[in-house]
Amino acid sequence: MSLLGTEYGEAWAYESIVGALPGVNLSEPQAVAFQFVLFEVLILLFAWVYDLWDAAIAGTAAVAVAVVGSVAMLRLGAGTRSLDLPGTYRRVLFGSSIEVVLAVLAFIALVTHLFVFDPQQAAAVGEPSLLDRLFGPEPPVVVVYLMLLVLWDLCYRIGTSWWTAVVALWRSYRYTFDDETVDALRRLDATNVGFALAQMLLVPFLLDEPVLLLAVGGHVVAVTLVSTGALATLQKA
Repeated sequence: MSLLGTEYGEAWAYESIVGALPGVNLSEPQAVAFQFVLFEVLILLFAWVYDLWDAAIAGTAAVAVAVVGSVAMLRLGAGTRSLDLPGTYRRVLFGSSIEVVLAVLAFIALVTHLFVFDPQQAAAVGEPSLLDRLFGPEPPVVVVYLMLLVLWDLCYRIGTSWWTAVVALWRSYRYTFDDETVDALRRLDATNVGFALAQMLLVPFLLDEPVLLLAVGGHVVAVTLVSTGALATLQKA
């Protein structure tokens, strides 16, 4: 499946951007593979140059979760567009760009935690902050830039997952569908649950970070419950 044919307002912002790149016509596997290879090569390169192998392991986990999120987004997007669904549902899901707003809010909260809250808490007890443990007291600028880029990628996919779950629950309450459409929508809701559960890969790196652990764990539980509720309450016409 090529991403070139995606239309603004009928696709995630991620799909629209990739599909709009001039001279680029990537299939779904190619887009996902390019994302993983690009980030992973840069992570391993910087780990080698600056001797940051512990950070590279955490970075690889974050990239892996983001890649799973990309696969989920592409399948959710293509699967939704392939079905005969109410136009209002499609506009709310794709055209509102609420997933971008949620991603921005999550990213700002994460940056504030990493650069303000966590250092203040660590200084109060005389311990190194998370960034100090990962990158040392003087982190290389390019490494921090790459970290923020990966974290934005991750926050965007998490925001999309949450918005998809919320809209799916509203869809199940508001509309009825034929048997075939119900089965397809259940598979899409299950895909979103799968991405939420994949985020548990981040948990081992957050065991000493209660705020981040609570945020990730809470998101996983919330998306799982809401998506499962949407899946279970789908109404057949």
